Amino acid sequence: MDEVPIGRRVAYWRGRRNMSQQVFADRLGKSKSWVDKVERGVRRLDKYSVLHEIADVLRVDVQLLLGKDPQRRTDALNCIDQVEVEAIRSALERYEALPAFFAPFAEVPPLDDVRKSVRHAWLTLQYARYGVLTRALPKLLCDAQAVDAAYRGGDDAAQEAAHLLGQVYQIASSTLRKLGEHELAWLAADRSMAVSQRSGDLLLAGVATCRVGNALLALGRPRSALEINVNFASQLAPNGCRAASPQQLSVYGMLLLQGAMAAARIGDSASVRDLFFGAEEAAGLLGADQNHYWTSFGPTNLRLHQAAAAVELGEGGRAVETDREIPRDRFNALPPERRAHHLLDLARGYAQIGDMEQAGTTLLRGDQLAPSEIRCRPIAHELMSDVLRRTRGAPAQPIAELAEHMGVGI
Repeated sequence: MDEVPIGRRVAYWRGRRNMSQQVFADRLGKSKSWVDKVERGVRRLDKYSVLHEIADVLRVDVQLLLGKDPQRRTDALNCIDQVEVEAIRSALERYEALPAFFAPFAEVPPLDDVRKSVRHAWLTLQYARYGVLTRALPKLLCDAQAVDAAYRGGDDAAQEAAHLLGQVYQIASSTLRKLGEHELAWLAADRSMAVSQRSGDLLLAGVATCRVGNALLALGRPRSALEINVNFASQLAPNGCRAASPQQLSVYGMLLLQGAMAAARIGDSASVRDLFFGAEEAAGLLGADQNHYWTSFGPTNLRLHQAAAAVELGEGGRAVETDREIPRDRFNALPPERRAHHLLDLARGYAQIGDMEQAGTTLLRGDQLAPSEIRCRPIAHELMSDVLRRTRGAPAQPIAELAEHMGVGI
C-alpha cells in the first residue's frame, strides 16, 4: 500500500466511512473542491496537523494515511482500532479451509479448547467488551477455521467443528457491524450462513440469517434485510402438528424482530405491526426471556425492539412510552449489551422529541452500564454531536466529559 498516493488513501477511508465529499469537507471545515483536489492528488498534504485532522475525522491511525503500519492507540482499551480491523480482515481472507486447493493448517487446536473460547467470546460480546473481543477474534477465527478444516466427513465432530466456526463468524459479524465495519460484517455473516449448512443445524442457519439481515440493514439495504429474515422465519414458524422447542421459538422470534426493524427502516408500519404480533406470540409461548443461541429472546427483548422500531419510524415519544412499560427487574436481567443498546435507542428517542437533557442523561446511563456500546459506536458519536449542538448553553459537566472520552468535539 506504500505506493498508493495519499489522496487515494484518503478517498478510500472516506468511502469506508460512507461519507460524501461534502460531508467530509464540512467536518474538516474545508470546501468540497479542496477535498476533491486532495483525493485527485492536485493538492498536496504536507502539513502534519492537517493529516491528523483528516485521520481524526476518518477515525483511522494517521500512519495508515501515510502508507505505514498503524501504531496501536494507547486510548483504544474499549474500542477497535485499525490494527484489529486489518487482523480480522486477514483472518477472513484466509482460504486454507478449502483443503482440496490449499495446504492444511500447520496447527490444529483441540476441539474442546475452541469450544471454550467460543463460549467466552459470546459472553464478551454480550458484555459489550469490544476492545477485548476484537483483539481475540483474529486468533479465534484462525483456530475455528483450522478445526473445521481438520474435521471433515459428516460425523459428529465435523458437524460440531462447522457449528463452532459458524458461531465465530456470527460473533465477528455482530462486533464489526457495531463498530461501523459494515462490509466486513456482511462478509462474516455470509460465511456463517454457508458454514451453518454443513453443521446440520437449521437454527444456527436461522441466527446466521439474522446477522446477514443486520449487515444488509447497516449497508442501507432494508428491503433485502426484510425479505431474508421473513423468508427464513417462515421455515421455522410453529405449527399445530407439534410443539416448537424453546430454541426454535427463540430463533423464530428473533428473525421476526429483525424483520420488523428492517420494515421500520423502510417506513412500513403495517409490516412492523404484523411482525411484532408474530414475535409476541412466540415470546408468549416461550414465557420468559431466555438466551438460546445467544439471542436473549423473550418478552422483554421484544419490548426493546418495539422501542427501537419506534425510533426508526421517527416516533420518539412512543419509544419513551414503551420504555416506561418495561418491568425494571426483567430489564436488569438482560445482558449488558442489550440494556446499553436499548439506552442508546432511547436516547435517540428523546432527541427526536427535543428533550436533549434526557438524551444526554440516557447516554450517560448507557456508558455506566457498558462503556464500549456508547463510546465505540458511530451512531452514538452522531447522537452525542447532536446533543451538544442542540443543547442551549454549555452541556452538563458529566455529558461534556463523556463527549471528550468519545472524541466528540463540543
